[in-house]
Amino acid sequence: MQVTTYGLDLAKSVMQLHWVNMETGEIHRKQLKRRALLEFFANRQPGIVAMEACGSAHYWARELRKLGHEVRLIAAQFVRPFVKTNKNDAADAAAIWEAVQRPDMRFVAVKSEEQQSILSLHRIREQLIKMRTMQVNQIRGLLYEFGADLPQGRQRGLKEVPDALADLEKSISPMLLDTVHQQLKRLEGMDKDIADIEKRLMLWKKDQVAVTRLMAIPGVGLLTATAIIATVGDMKSFRSGREFAAFLGLVPRQSGTGGKVRLLGISKRGDVYLRTLLTHGARVVVNFQIKNRNPWIDKLLSRRPHNVAVVALANKMARMIWALLAKGRSYDPQYQGVVAAA
Repeated sequence: MQVTTYGLDLAKSVMQLHWVNMETGEIHRKQLKRRALLEFFANRQPGIVAMEACGSAHYWARELRKLGHEVRLIAAQFVRPFVKTNKNDAADAAAIWEAVQRPDMRFVAVKSEEQQSILSLHRIREQLIKMRTMQVNQIRGLLYEFGADLPQGRQRGLKEVPDALADLEKSISPMLLDTVHQQLKRLEGMDKDIADIEKRLMLWKKDQVAVTRLMAIPGVGLLTATAIIATVGDMKSFRSGREFAAFLGLVPRQSGTGGKVRLLGISKRGDVYLRTLLTHGARVVVNFQIKNRNPWIDKLLSRRPHNVAVVALANKMARMIWALLAKGRSYDPQYQGVVAAA
C-alpha cells in the first residue's frame, strides 16, 4: 500500500494543502480553515505530512502525530528553491510536497511541549537582558549630557548612579530626577525577573540527567546545557559531532572549484543563541587557561589569533556535547579519542 504524502503550508487562519493521488496521479489542492485542519486529517488514512518549520509548526506536528500521521518538518531555506513560479500559498504547498521527497533532504526534529516551554523561558530572559542593557545605556547617556561620567560595566555604572544624581540634584529638573529613579526601579524589577527565570531553569535541571552531564564540560553552564537539551532533544538525529557543530554554524564556510577548496570564516548558520552561548563559554575557558597553561589551548594560541582559538574551542565543545548525548557518556577530562588505523 502506497502512503500519501501531503505538503501543508501553514498560516494563521487558512491552510493550503497539496497532494497527489498515488493511484490516478491526480493533483489535489485544497484550502482549509484552521478549525477544519485536524478534522480533515482525522478522516484520512495515515500518511506523511510535510510542513515548513515555522511558527506553530511544532504544535501542528504533535497534533497530527496523535492522529497517526508521520510528520516531517523542513527548514524554510530548503523549501524556497522548489518554488517554481510566483510565491503564493498554493506554490508553497507544492514546493513543500516536492522538497520532502528528496532523498537527501534534512528534517527538523519535532519539539515536545516541555522543550518549547524551556526555550520560551530562554527567549523571555534574552529579551529582558536586551531591555536591561538598553535601559542602562540610556541612563548612562542621559546623565553624561549633564556631566556625569559613569564607569564602564552595568553593575559598576549603576552603583555610581545615586551619587551622580545627588551631585546633579541642583542642576537638573526634579521631573527628570523622578523619571530616572523610576527607571532604576524598573531595572531592579528586570533583575528580579531574570533571577526568577534562572531559578526555574535550575529547578528543571534537577530532573534532567543529561543537563547535569553537560554542565561537567568546562565552559558549559546552566543556560547552555538547558538550551541545548530543549533545542535538540534527541542528539542521535545528528550523524556526528561535526554535523552538530555545522548545525550551530561553528564550521568553516567552503568556496572552491576545479577540485581546489578554500576554507573561509565560520558559516554562522543555524541557531544564533546556542552559538553565542558556546562562544561565550569558550572565551571564559580560554582566558582562564591562559594563566593555567592548557597544552591544547597554548599550542593553538601560539599560531592563531585569540578569537580564532575561542571559536575553535567552541567547536570542540559542541563535538563533546554530541558525544555525551548521542553515546550516553559522562565527561572525562582525561579521555583520549581512538584514532582509526590507516
